[in-house]
Amino acid sequence: MKILMIGGTGTISTAISRQLLEDTDHELYLINRGGRNDVLPTNVNIIQGDINDEAAMAEKLSGMTFDAVCDFIAFVPEQLERDYRLFNGKTRQFVFISSASAYQKPLSNYIINEGTPLANPYWEYSRNKIACEDYLMKMYRENGFPVTIVRPSHTYDERAVPMGVHGKNGSWQVIKRMMEGKPVIIHGDGTTLWTMTHNSDFARAFIGLLDNVHAIGEAVQITSDESVTWNQIFGAIAAHLGVELKPYYVPSDFLAAVSDYDLEGGLIGDKANTVVFDNSKLHRLVPGFDAKIRFDQGVAMTLDYVLSHKECQIDDPEFDAWCDKVIAAMENAKKEVLA
Repeated sequence: MKILMIGGTGTISTAISRQLLEDTDHELYLINRGGRNDVLPTNVNIIQGDINDEAAMAEKLSGMTFDAVCDFIAFVPEQLERDYRLFNGKTRQFVFISSASAYQKPLSNYIINEGTPLANPYWEYSRNKIACEDYLMKMYRENGFPVTIVRPSHTYDERAVPMGVHGKNGSWQVIKRMMEGKPVIIHGDGTTLWTMTHNSDFARAFIGLLDNVHAIGEAVQITSDESVTWNQIFGAIAAHLGVELKPYYVPSDFLAAVSDYDLEGGLIGDKANTVVFDNSKLHRLVPGFDAKIRFDQGVAMTLDYVLSHKECQIDDPEFDAWCDKVIAAMENAKKEVLA
């Protein structure tokens, strides 16, 4: 296959690039600004530039056609309108990376499939993804634009430990708190179910959708079939670190109200909800696919990588102080009620 990826160096797309180029039958092109190309295989073709500079990009792409074009960095409909102008008639398939956070919140049924309504009043990011999907499906219905929509949920790689609540610098400060014996904030009571997907598993499923005639005009979610509670997630992290987990449970709505991080969207509109994914459609479209990496195994690999790479250990004293302040406020509230 001749494949073009817009982006290509993120959590999801890097794994796809690596797996695609393990097969010498594939020819891979990437459009990006060149910021993280060192993480990519050497046999990738880089089209360096800004995809938002439509005229310049049209010139660079002149005369080129592809079996599949995949956009990993489109977030608003205007970016998809640009893609339509650039690639209509030049690709056999256009793949848009949407988000499982677009699914209905609050959920009417915790079991989610592609027929679950799309509606998220809590997160603008999710509403924009819904609008992107609406535009692309309109182009498919009216003009035959060969779109496939992919909805990932919480996908992680070796560079960052996946968490529910963390600061602007990522999850390292939470890991550091655990290793220092400090309490760590878990939203709610830690019993809601969540789904974590290793990026290598996501990549295998994604590649199975490329140049797949049955995926045209379809929306497909790609997640692991394993559901774990947040208590199990933090327990697996603590177990691999060899430390005692000291959970501090805080209601999600309280966390959202007292944070200048986007926790309303990230929690109320996403991680605070129990989600179990029914991936029957994916298994039908990609026969034989199963996620191979269990969460406790995957997060162990991530922890080992983060602990051995200083560049992944970005301190966040502001978030650390915020955690201490939230915990102190909760403890003071208990004392006042009991006084």
